[in-house]
Amino acid sequence: MTMAQTEANVDLNTKLPMQRRKKRERLDGLTYHLMLLPGMIMLFIFAIIPMFGAVMAFQRFIPAKGIFESPWVGWSNFTYMFQLPDSKQIFINTIVIAVGKIVLGLIVPIVFALLLHEGRQKLFKSTVQTIVYLPHFMSWVVLGTMLTMIFSYDGMVNNLLEFLGLERIMFLASNTWFRPLLILTDTWKEFGYGTIIYLAALTSINPSLYESAALDGANRWKQMLHITLPGIFPTIVLLGTLSLGNVLNAGFDQVFNLYNPLVYETGDIIDTFVYRMGLINMQYSFATAIGLMKSVISFVLIIISYRLAAKYAGYRIF
Repeated sequence: MTMAQTEANVDLNTKLPMQRRKKRERLDGLTYHLMLLPGMIMLFIFAIIPMFGAVMAFQRFIPAKGIFESPWVGWSNFTYMFQLPDSKQIFINTIVIAVGKIVLGLIVPIVFALLLHEGRQKLFKSTVQTIVYLPHFMSWVVLGTMLTMIFSYDGMVNNLLEFLGLERIMFLASNTWFRPLLILTDTWKEFGYGTIIYLAALTSINPSLYESAALDGANRWKQMLHITLPGIFPTIVLLGTLSLGNVLNAGFDQVFNLYNPLVYETGDIIDTFVYRMGLINMQYSFATAIGLMKSVISFVLIIISYRLAAKYAGYRIF
């Protein structure tokens, strides 16, 4: 066998495994894409196709005629929405409740994570972490029933107030107490989840920084101010900016399971108003117009929050 024939055989033996490897990689890629296919089909059926129903916002929708034969009314539904006296109150309720949840939802997990981080007993820390995380998995249907019993006029909280010599309060029928109750109970439900995120961020801080600070005479308080807080600051900025996209999402499930006509003045939000107008009062076009406007504003807020997160925290998806 000549030298040229030997080199040709070596090249052939090298190319064959490479071709097989590329073929296997293509098959793997095809398999992964096929695994995505059921989810993409479900997304298309239940998320993309229903978006065509948004045209109802520009119609006087008549169920007997359907979308294709109902008369077009242009921007009339949007004009009516801004003229309706309840619209302003509903937007105020939504923003106040959502902003309250965002602010407390940022502060409480940070404080709790810092306190838990200072603990020395691992078993105690893991036990507390598990307990506060549990409400995150419970639905508002279950929690709504529990909270209704606890905060009812004859409930546990009012019994305690009476025992302390104070007057009973109708928490779920008072426009003064209903908003704080919504914000506090939502924070209680979700702060365990946020705590885990901040505890994960705390593990990324170099322990040698604490040792150096201790050698320089810094106590635990100064270590927290000058090492711990700056260490998790990018995470705080990231979660804070991304939460701006939820300014108009005050939580339909929670409000729907806790409110009643007595607290519509302070507890009625965009989502519950859309539900009542659309499914109870059967004003389909008007309800669609409100929902469409909320979606457009939320989309703009999400873009703004994403750009802020990219600028101040270096967070990028694309």
